[in-house]
Amino acid sequence: MTLAEQFTALDNLLYATRQYWQCTAFDYDELPWTSLSAPLAQLSDNDVAKLDSDQDALYRFFSPLIEGVEQLPKLSALSAAQAKRTDYPFWISNGIKGRKFEQLQDFVAALGVPTEPVLEWCAGKGHLGRMLAYNKAPKVHSIELQQHLCEQGQHSAQQQGLAMKFSQADVLTDDVAHYFETQQHAVALHACGALHQSFMQQACSAQTQQISLSPCCYHLFTDDMYEAMSELAKCSKLNMRHRDLKLALQETVTAPSRVAKVRKTEVEWRLGFDAMRKEITGSTTYVSVPSVNKAVFSDSFKSFCAWAADKKALEIPQDIDYEYFLLKGQVRKKVTERIELVRHVFRRAIEVWLVLDRALYLQQQGYQVTVNTFCEKQLTPRNILIKARLPI
Repeated sequence: MTLAEQFTALDNLLYATRQYWQCTAFDYDELPWTSLSAPLAQLSDNDVAKLDSDQDALYRFFSPLIEGVEQLPKLSALSAAQAKRTDYPFWISNGIKGRKFEQLQDFVAALGVPTEPVLEWCAGKGHLGRMLAYNKAPKVHSIELQQHLCEQGQHSAQQQGLAMKFSQADVLTDDVAHYFETQQHAVALHACGALHQSFMQQACSAQTQQISLSPCCYHLFTDDMYEAMSELAKCSKLNMRHRDLKLALQETVTAPSRVAKVRKTEVEWRLGFDAMRKEITGSTTYVSVPSVNKAVFSDSFKSFCAWAADKKALEIPQDIDYEYFLLKGQVRKKVTERIELVRHVFRRAIEVWLVLDRALYLQQQGYQVTVNTFCEKQLTPRNILIKARLPI
């Protein structure tokens, strides 16, 4: 399949199945799909957790239950970049945590031997740029928002004798067009939302020879309603919102058990408080409560409710039955987890849809484009690499 054919098939399937993923789990006290009630009720909490951590198992479980799911593995599939990691001296990896360093190794390997000057977008301390400079990129220009990271990166590059220069810039508000050149390889690893979209648009405008990016956090710095980039995606009947774009990010590497336990408590307490709020106010819709330091969830449900009530200007009656509402939260959590499980069947498909929209946009600008995975999912689920090159 061409990228356009893959996108069209995926777009049609996502539109046909939108009732299963284009919803918000916290809005429901019961499962919204009667046909799935019995099979989901038979799953233990442990079954749900196991399925949720294995995308292929999710496809197998839901293929007989939801029409079209059996096509998702093929339509979401991307070939792996065939590249061998370079070995680096210890001083290059210094300060980079193990999994992150392996991601960088694989990303750099997938880019191939650098032959053109590099523009590193949203660079942080320039870890990626330093590895490309070590691999003999002619020069690296790293663009970063935070001045102190620019200073740290410049200091490291000078210490290590690497051909790098840092510039501080807010890439969404400053004039950054002059950083892009024709004879250049522009790279962006895990730049979020509008940060990578702006990067693509600026590079295309400059007719930059090579563009390589791994997108991330598609909803950030953007309007709530998704604005497609390619002409094909602009013709889609799908109306994607932030909540849908966030779904693309919900495949995660397994969290430590301590983190998972805190998350379990947090969801139960938030849903329990919401049940209490509905009872007191007569409301029927879910209302979110702001994020809070996770230490709150090591205290009591009662103290959490007092904090949340303060945030929502809600007065809790003296005789409220906290145990009753905590139990309601625990029951609703089971429903929420099963709704999320159904939505998660489509998480990779939505991410691939978004990536293909970006790839097709680059094709429209005259680039030859490939879309691959650059590392194993265990290193990062955000493992998709778009590579674009202008024909010589």
